[in-house]
Amino acid sequence: MMSAPTLAAAQGQPRTLVALLAHADDESAAAPVLARYAREGVAVYLIIASDGSAGSGAQTYLQRSDSGPTGAALVEVRTGEARCAASALGTREPIFLGFPDGKFGDYPGDRMLMYRLTERIAKEIERLRPDVVMTWGSEGGTGHPDHRLISSIATQLQRTGAPGMPERLYHMYLPVESFRALNPQRGEPPLLLPQAKYFTVRVPFTPADLDAAKKATACHGSQLNAEQLQRLLTEMGRVLNGKVAFIPAFPGSSSDDLFR
Repeated sequence: MMSAPTLAAAQGQPRTLVALLAHADDESAAAPVLARYAREGVAVYLIIASDGSAGSGAQTYLQRSDSGPTGAALVEVRTGEARCAASALGTREPIFLGFPDGKFGDYPGDRMLMYRLTERIAKEIERLRPDVVMTWGSEGGTGHPDHRLISSIATQLQRTGAPGMPERLYHMYLPVESFRALNPQRGEPPLLLPQAKYFTVRVPFTPADLDAAKKATACHGSQLNAEQLQRLLTEMGRVLNGKVAFIPAFPGSSSDDLFR
């Protein structure tokens, strides 16, 4: 019997990849690979769970100006930035779920929020029926609580056999060099990046894919000032060196293709 992706290809149906994200700039961690698969004809979707309203001011490893847009104005800006990034990468129109940014785990404030978020993501997965899902690892990539919970929901859906959720679930990460480029004064947060032995899937991309990734990253002007962006784009090609590394959520063989 053919595997699902092979059967889909044989029937002329495009393979589908979903990047399950907390925020409108999270795709940057895997942008060259998203561009590569979109270029190859894969239907690539960005599911963005939060409304982005908390992405202002100096937070964690990012230093942002306090004079930028906030609240509803910031939501509108970040929605536009996400569409800009999707266009640069060649993905489908982003799917915005609109949950409150930075509050996914606010159990005292809204005890049903996590259930609604899980159900909403599950419905999108069932509708899209992807061959591959990528998201943050359990550490959240940057340590952000929203990232951690999105990762946890993806694992939950896979383990419970949620309709449409594939076996192929991959975790993405930011290299330590990216943290340093974003904020040389702070460097990388401790105890976030897994050991190299766990990165068993390394997906190559072309210079054109890297160019698309850089254009997509540059879309997120509300999150990166000009100096940070320049440092990040300068380092991106050197750090990745032609491949993006992923960790399979569940142990498997090494590979250079998310669909194998």
